[in-house]
Amino acid sequence: MSEGKNKLSIQMLKYALVGGTAFLLDFSMLYVLTDYLHIYYILSATAAFIAGLLCNYVLSVYWVFNERALSNKLAEFLVFSSIGVIGLLLNDGLIWTLTEVGKMHYLASKVLAAVVIFFWNFFARRQVLFRSRAKTSK
Repeated sequence: MSEGKNKLSIQMLKYALVGGTAFLLDFSMLYVLTDYLHIYYILSATAAFIAGLLCNYVLSVYWVFNERALSNKLAEFLVFSSIGVIGLLLNDGLIWTLTEVGKMHYLASKVLAAVVIFFWNFFARRQVLFRSRAKTSK
């Protein structure tokens, strides 16, 4: 396996662990907010997604990606969050569609949406934020 493919595989594995942790937080909050606090599931999904986003950012920056395209941490977080907002729109749209149109349980809809969002977040963040600055100047 080439060094580049090996690095990508390791990053994806780490990101999957980070994403799994963020997903557990997100999924648990969605369940508690919806079933115990009786908050509408789309509002619960949004709040839970934001909590997962913050968890994902911290763990991604400190464990998954060691190269940065941006040196300014605030700018990096804003771009990370912008990618996350697109993910949030995809998340809520998929959950709503699968639940209301597909007649799936909202938690099953969340699981399917999470798979799509995982790939969106990983590749968008890796391409835009977590690459070496030398590559960005070419």
